[in-house]
Amino acid sequence: MKRAFVFPGQGAQYVGMGKDFFPLAKEVFQEADDVLSQGLSRLIFEGLENELTKTKNSQTAIFVVSMAMLHVLQKQLPDVVPSVVAGLSLGEYTALCASGRLSFKETLLLVQKRAQFMNEACEKVPGTMAVVLGLDEKTVQGAVHNIPEVWVANYNCPGQIVISGTEAGVNAGTESLKAAGAKRVLPLQVHGAFHSGLMQSAQDALAPFIQKANFRDSTVELVMNVPGNFVVSDDIRKNLISQVTNSVRWEQGIRAIETKGIDLYLEIGPGKTLSGMNKKIGCKAPTLSLEKLSDLDVIAKGISCSC
Repeated sequence: MKRAFVFPGQGAQYVGMGKDFFPLAKEVFQEADDVLSQGLSRLIFEGLENELTKTKNSQTAIFVVSMAMLHVLQKQLPDVVPSVVAGLSLGEYTALCASGRLSFKETLLLVQKRAQFMNEACEKVPGTMAVVLGLDEKTVQGAVHNIPEVWVANYNCPGQIVISGTEAGVNAGTESLKAAGAKRVLPLQVHGAFHSGLMQSAQDALAPFIQKANFRDSTVELVMNVPGNFVVSDDIRKNLISQVTNSVRWEQGIRAIETKGIDLYLEIGPGKTLSGMNKKIGCKAPTLSLEKLSDLDVIAKGISCSC
């Protein structure tokens, strides 16, 4: 069977996520606490929602929880391995770790830096985001093309595209998009203008750490956000760096994965956002989510039925 493992990004976090995996993945949470020298596990399981939601915390938290879930999957169903991996924004780091291209510690430290620098950029240059419903890619691009300080941040799935920028830029973009026929343009409750030019300082600060990262080869294929396609090892660094300010081409990446004849998608991490997007994209193979420990039984049955 050809399986694709996909991992969620920032925004999927909630207090208590992954708690039922703790007994089987205690070492993952403990290592994260030790590496970061902070009580991340306590924040994840028992912390305040407004504290967990902060960019500097949510990114490391989602990465650690996703890897804990993967750890348990590997122990309980060792034959369930990916042919290809991908992740939405932050999830791209989880995909790199899951495919063996980076160690858990190396990835966690990179994610910590990314979270720190993006948090600082949000504080330095306030921004916002909005989701556009009911328009295609070209129409959205055309509607915001000449508006200053607004960018297309995410191509999630058909009829769902996200814009990002300053409040003034996003407001102007919203009016232009409504005039172009958008069904709705909804503001998102986010810390800042992710995947836009307002994140340039974060990208510049993160770049040296990515350049020094010890990436290894892997037989698992990788699809990345910036090209929305499969990449070779030599392109990983530049795509990971430019991802901070560039559009996430999730729909395009999933369509590239579809060409490989995938039999099953596994969304590993908090939430079921990617499963919903896959359905709207029209993936031929089913998408199963690993978010609760009980999901392992569903996955085991789904795999046996697909064989």
